[in-house]
Amino acid sequence: MQLLEVTDKQTANDFIKVNVLVNKNDRNYIRPLDKDVNAVFDKEQNKYFRFGEAKRWLLKDDDGKLIGRIAAYANKKYRTKGDEQPTGGIGFFDCINNQEAADTLFNTAKQWLIDKGFEAMDGPINFGERDRWWGLLVEGFHQPLYCMNYNQPYYQKLFENYGFQVFFNQICWGRPVRGRLPEKFYTAHEKVSQDPNFTAKKVDKNNLDKAAADFVAVYNNAFAGHDGNKQMELKVAQKLFKTMKPVMDPNLVWFAYYKETPIAFYVNLPELNQIFRHLNGSFGLWAKLKFLWYKWRKQNTKFTGIVFGVVPEYQAQGVDYFMIIEAAKILQFKTNYQETELQWQGDFIPKMLNISKNLEFNQTRKLITYRYLFDRTKEFKRHPIF
Repeated sequence: MQLLEVTDKQTANDFIKVNVLVNKNDRNYIRPLDKDVNAVFDKEQNKYFRFGEAKRWLLKDDDGKLIGRIAAYANKKYRTKGDEQPTGGIGFFDCINNQEAADTLFNTAKQWLIDKGFEAMDGPINFGERDRWWGLLVEGFHQPLYCMNYNQPYYQKLFENYGFQVFFNQICWGRPVRGRLPEKFYTAHEKVSQDPNFTAKKVDKNNLDKAAADFVAVYNNAFAGHDGNKQMELKVAQKLFKTMKPVMDPNLVWFAYYKETPIAFYVNLPELNQIFRHLNGSFGLWAKLKFLWYKWRKQNTKFTGIVFGVVPEYQAQGVDYFMIIEAAKILQFKTNYQETELQWQGDFIPKMLNISKNLEFNQTRKLITYRYLFDRTKEFKRHPIF
C-alpha cells in the first residue's frame, strides 16, 4: 500500500474521487457537491483555519488504485465540556472493506495528532460546525440529507475493530407532513391563541436583516453557553440568512413573538439533495441551470429541520406547539411537501429527543461520533448528559 498526502489539485480531486469509488454501486448514495467538500479545506473559506489546521491523505493499493482517504484536524478550540485531554479530530474517512487499509489511515491521522500535542481523536467529524459532515452512519442507509455523511455499513466494524468507542449517538427523526398532529398540539395552540400578545409569523424574505436579528435574540437566549456555544454576533446571522436566501422557502422559516419580542424560531430548508442528486457533484454553470430547472419544477417534496429553539422563560408553555400549528396551516394544505426530517440530535440531550418523540416523529437514521484515547489505559468517558 502507498500513502500520499493531499498537496495539489490532482490529489485534491483524487480525495473526492475515493468517496465516489467506494459508493459507486450503492443506489442510495448521493455524491456531495465537490465545492462543499473543497470548502472545508480552503483557508479562504473556512474560518476554522484561524485557530487550527487540517491535513489529508490518500491510500492506494500495490497496483496504484485508490482505496482510501482520511483527514485530520488540529482544532485548538474543539473541546467538549468535561474533556480531560486535548482532542483532535478525523473526518472524510472512506476505505475499502479491509482492516489493514483502515488501520493505516487511522494510524497516520493519529500520529499526526500526537505530533501536534493531542491525546485523543474524535471522528468522523467536521473541521467546522456540527451541522455538516458529522458522525458515522450506522442505521438508516437511505438517501442522505444535504452535507450529511454517508458510508457503507462495514465502516462501523472498521472503526470499532481499531478501538474507537461510542462518544455519543446522533439520532435523526422524520414524519409525514400531512395528517393530524398529536392532539396536545391543538390544545396548546388554542390556549396560547387566547392571548393576542402571542403571534407566529413566517420569515419575510425581503427583510432578512430583521430575521437575522430575531434569530440572534432567540439563539443567544436559548443556546449560548450550552455545550460550549458562544454568543452569536448579528453579522454572523446576517451572513447565514444571506447564504440561505437562494434556496430558502419562506413557508419553512417561522418565528414566534410575544409583544413583538422574538421568543422562538423554527428553521427548515428544502431538502437540497433531492435536486443535487442529479448534478453528480458539479455546481458549474450547466449544473446551476439544472438546479434552477428542478427547483422551478418543484422537485422538493421533503424539507429538513435545521434548528428549533425557544427562549427559557417561554419553554413548557406551549409556544413551540403554537408556532408549529401555525406553520402546519400552510405546510399541510398550501405546499407540495410530503415529509420532513430533522437534523441529528445528540443522545446527550434527552430533552430534545423527548420533544421529537412527543411530536410523534419516527427514528429515520442513527450516526455515531466515536472517540479514541491514545493512552489505552486511561478511563473512557462518554459525552456528558445535559
